[in-house]
Amino acid sequence: MEIPDLVRDALGDEDVELGVNLGDEDVVCLTPTRTLLYRAEGLLSDEKVQEFPHDVEWLDVDEGRRKTKFVLEYVENTRKFGVPSNRDGAVLELLLTGILRADGVTDPDESVAGAFRFSELVLIVTDKRVVRHIGSAVWTEDYEEYPFSDLTDLSFEQGNVATEVVLEIDGRPKRIKTPNEQSRKVQQVVEDAVFDFYDVGSLEELNATIGVEESEKADDGDAGGSDIDIGGGIDPLVSDDEERSASIDGPTASGSSEAATQAESQSRSGDDSDAASESTGRQERSADAGGSRSSATETTTRSRQSGAASQRDLDAVESQLAELTTAVERHNELLERQQRTIKQLIEELREGR
Repeated sequence: MEIPDLVRDALGDEDVELGVNLGDEDVVCLTPTRTLLYRAEGLLSDEKVQEFPHDVEWLDVDEGRRKTKFVLEYVENTRKFGVPSNRDGAVLELLLTGILRADGVTDPDESVAGAFRFSELVLIVTDKRVVRHIGSAVWTEDYEEYPFSDLTDLSFEQGNVATEVVLEIDGRPKRIKTPNEQSRKVQQVVEDAVFDFYDVGSLEELNATIGVEESEKADDGDAGGSDIDIGGGIDPLVSDDEERSASIDGPTASGSSEAATQAESQSRSGDDSDAASESTGRQERSADAGGSRSSATETTTRSRQSGAASQRDLDAVESQLAELTTAVERHNELLERQQRTIKQLIEELREGR
């Protein structure tokens, strides 16, 4: 990529490490401390270079249909710039390379191999680690990192909707869900970075290699351990045989006999009471039967008449609601079209494109 003269003048003692061509001679350049945006001369603007230092408080991305806007917030102000949507992935990786270095997350010679956004999850893969950030912004100081040097196993578990990247760090699995439509790309980037770090050619070879290294660490830890056996010579308060005997045999024989005698006496008394109650109930139901039939007939007639009227009203309301819904949807569609048109005109005027 050819470096414009105006960018060379702005470099000072620094060099351009990476660059992304935005088309129409516009370019984004990465230096050790800044990202430089070069805009070529256009119909509505002059040739210029904008500077974006890497010591940001947070970074956010606003994706549009044609353009993507990057928002960088600093302690003293906020700066923004836009790029074509088909270049935003490369620009994001370039920006994150500089920001991660400035925050001390990565080494000076470490670069970003891939950056992925899934709703509020951002997954960054460098050549030495995986960094995960969760939040509404793309980057803040609230993040987690998983160095490849601490990796003890790597696997990918595919589900119906998402695939989990399982990074086992010092024996503890860290799971990162990725949508299935992008999971293959994520897996490829993670595998390539890890394989290069350990100089292996497959997932099986990787896990065999890091498994051996972890086993050697465990052996070294055992050799220097204490001679005291914490579990030796200590008997449980209740033995297994005693627990099984108590749960199977239940109460003692004398207690069971007394309980059975009391239950039988109560059962006989209850049977006599139930028989008397049943006789009284039959007499009361016989006396009320005639009056209940007449009342039920009148209630059924009134219910049928009222139900027919209610159904007609309900049909009328549903018809009116459907007409109103259709009208509102058409109105909203027209408003959305107008808003998109106005927004597009404003963006083109601001960017001079």
